Parts: sequence; C-alpha cells; structure tokens
Amino acid sequence: MTKNAIIFIAILALIIYGSFVAINGATIGSIQIPRAKDGIDLGLDLAGGVYVVLEAKTELKGPELQRLMEQSKAIINERINGLGVSEPNISIESGNRIRVELAGISNPQEATELIGKTAQLQFIDPDGNVVITGKNVKGSEVQYHTNEIGQQEVVVSLELDKEGTENFAEVTSVLSENMEPEERIVFIVLDGQVISSPIVQYMEPITNGKAFITGKFDLDGANKLSTLIRAGALPVEMNELQTSVIGPTLGLNAFERSIEAGAIALLLIFVFMIVIYRIPGFVASLGLIVYTLIIIFTMSALGAKLTLPGIAGLVLSIGMAVDANVIIFERIKEEIKIGKTIRTSVDTGFKRALSSVLDANITTLIAGLVLYYFGTGPIKGFGVTLIIGIIASMITAVVFSKYLLRLAVSIFGGKNPKLYGA
Repeated sequence: MTKNAIIFIAILALIIYGSFVAINGATIGSIQIPRAKDGIDLGLDLAGGVYVVLEAKTELKGPELQRLMEQSKAIINERINGLGVSEPNISIESGNRIRVELAGISNPQEATELIGKTAQLQFIDPDGNVVITGKNVKGSEVQYHTNEIGQQEVVVSLELDKEGTENFAEVTSVLSENMEPEERIVFIVLDGQVISSPIVQYMEPITNGKAFITGKFDLDGANKLSTLIRAGALPVEMNELQTSVIGPTLGLNAFERSIEAGAIALLLIFVFMIVIYRIPGFVASLGLIVYTLIIIFTMSALGAKLTLPGIAGLVLSIGMAVDANVIIFERIKEEIKIGKTIRTSVDTGFKRALSSVLDANITTLIAGLVLYYFGTGPIKGFGVTLIIGIIASMITAVVFSKYLLRLAVSIFGGKNPKLYGA
C-alpha cells in the first residue's frame, strides 16, 4: 500500500469517527463532547422563551447615550445571570432601546417580572426618606448564617460603597434607638414595589457598610432578592415597550424531522455528485461531510444559537459549497476533454475555477458580515450561520477537496477519464 493510500484511508477514518462523534457524542479523557443536536443551543423561535424590549427615557445623544445604554445592558445581563439563563441575547437597538431574548427558560413569568423591573433601587426609611440607592451597593450575595439559637439559615449579605456606608451608618444609628420594630424598618424598593422590609436590630447600628438581611428565605427566594439588589440600579429609567412569551415555532418532533430531512438531502446530493462526477464526486461528498462537521463543532464551541433564519443560512451555504464543487469539476472536465493529463487537469481546473469561487463566496461573506453587524435577533442569527458556512465551504471546496482529489489521482491512476466524469 502506497503512502498516499494510507493518508487517504486515515483521512477517511477521521471523517467517519468525526461523524460518529457528531451523532453519538464521545468522552475523550476529561473532555465530554455532546451529541450535535444537544451541543448546539436553539434560538428563541426553535426553543421558545421570552423577549422584552425596553426604551430608555433620556435626552442624551451620541457617545453619552451609547455609554449609558452599554451600562444598562451590562446591568440587565447581570440580572439575567441571576436566573441561570445560558447565552441570553441582549442587544441595543435604535440607539435607546434594549432587546432581551431568553431562549428555552423554564419559568418565563419569572424572567418577565425580573427584566421588567427597570426603576432605580432605593433603600427608604420609615419616614419615606431615601437612605441610599442601588448605585451605593457594591455587592450582594446569598450566604448561610448561624442565628441566635444555633441554626443555619439563609441570609442575603449587603456591602456598600463609602458614601453608602456613611449614609447607612447615620440612618441606622437613629433607627436602632427606637423600641418598636416597625420604627426600625428599612424598605428596599424597586420599581415602586417593596421587595424586602428588613428591620435594623435594636441598639445595633450598621456602621461598617456590611449587613445581613434575614427572614424566612428559601434558597431561590434569597437568590432572587440578591440578584435584584446587586443589579437593580439602572442608570436611567426605562419603559417596557413589549414583552412576549413565545412558544417554539418548531416542536421537538418537527425539529428532529427537519434534521432527518437535511440528512436525506445531503445523501441525495452525494448520490448526484458521485453519479455525475465519479471520483471527484466522491471526494466532494467527503468534503461536504467535513463541511457539516466544521459547522456543527464551530457553532457548539462558539455557543452560537441556531434559529430558523440560521437554518436558512446553513442551507444557502450548503448550496454555495455544492456550487463551488460543480464549477471546479466542470473546469476539470473541460481540461481533460482538450487532451491534458488527469493530474494537470485537476491542478488547472482548480486554478481556473478559483477566481469564480472566491468572487461568489466573498461577496456572500460580505453580505453575512453586514447582516451580523447591523441586524438584530433572527437577522443576526442568519448572518452568523451564513458566515460560518461560507468560510467552511471555501475551506472544504478549495483546500480539502483539492488535496484529497490529488491523493485519489495518485491512488486510482490517471488513465481513465471516465472515472473523473469526462
């Protein structure tokens, strides 16, 4: 067996193994590789979920508005992280709007309520005076604390900045002297609603900027309160323009059937390419499998969400990949028919077709970049998958297929033009 034959078989074995891993998953040492359909996150239209559109009430423009919106976006992201949502899609639209998409969350109502709380966080004394605001809160965490009777209980810790420490020390020094508990309450208010009413302990003012909020908390309730306190201070008031709970456009069964349909379509393409182009068609089929694996593992590694427009982008890029192979193989056939050797025809065919393939793919790539940069939501998803698909198709059609076809020529010989579709 020649060296080239061994290389060809090794490449074929790697492709088969990669396909097996994509279908069934694998464990390599400490690395867990999930199945393809489990490793790719589904977007809002496929998995269902919630989206919210918020609009800032401000007269700011230009760089100041952009800075304000970026700050608000970061705070909203912090709130959502408190829900444990994986890969939320948060984007700034029209300069003064923020769109939040949460796909596949288990409790849409909780997410809607949490995101919808957009006013500044305030700590208010019994007389209605604002003691501190959310901007004075440096941190808030859930902890376990031993109470007076020696039992562990869930508490919410609070840490303030220098200004907040001074103001809180002054107010709690006064409140802690009151005998009645209701006269020692500090109301924590968000969006005009009281989210907690902790009581300052009698004769124990809080002067170090660190406090514990105790109560009959369960772990979920404490986590939610901590998240609201930690991320409750938006730098600007926002109006909730639109909130909607979306069911999946494609149900689980329909989505799996669409995957099966895609697999059947690829098999039909393989058959067509092999029947028309013989050995080059077989090489192109291997290239399309590698293309599919690149798409799957790249989207999984990047955490990109697959949406319905994204599927359309993948279909389009598959078409571009097949088209590139057809252009190249037709050029090779033309070279063979005018009497050139198979090896020379392969090299010349790829060289002649390269400019056409690059022109088509680069223009489509530019369109994908524009859609990704300026688009939002589903349009951005279409742009992402189109970009990944176009890059993968150029790698497989121009580099991988050429190398593999050269190996095939050296293995199967270059004496029979019919083996190359001529």
